[in-house]
Amino acid sequence: MNAARDGYTLLVFASAIAINATLFTNLNFNFKRDITPVASILRVPNVILVNPSFPVQTVPELIAYARANPGKINMATAGIGTTPHVFGELFKMMTGVNLLPVHYRGGGPALTDLLAGQVQVMFDPAGEAMGYIKAGKLRGLAVTSATRLAALPGHPDGWRLRAGL
Repeated sequence: MNAARDGYTLLVFASAIAINATLFTNLNFNFKRDITPVASILRVPNVILVNPSFPVQTVPELIAYARANPGKINMATAGIGTTPHVFGELFKMMTGVNLLPVHYRGGGPALTDLLAGQVQVMFDPAGEAMGYIKAGKLRGLAVTSATRLAALPGHPDGWRLRAGL
């Protein structure tokens, strides 16, 4: 942040930096003033995951179940302000459902409790979730990307969410 603006210095950061700028007021930098975006070099789609014992097979079923059981579905997050948390909150806003966020200190503990059935829903980076989905230990309902992932061809893309399921 304090490097000379010489045209040779680049900062590569994860989305958490941008997210934190919207959540916290006492950061030692001003994102809009101090950062000039140049390019996006990586996009990581998330997968909407449920434990296989949870009684939904699709996103519309999840929405219907959540509407019928408001405040009774726990949504694991990798922590406050992480991308899985933000995806979950966006999902809640877009669908009007009431999922209870359960914040963990990282994705590993959150995933462990999802696998154990302690929580019912989680948004998780596709790369982390893929092995569990393919092994049948978790059920993926959809990906958050605009198009389907070649590695998860049976999972609908995020456009279905924007279409107002």
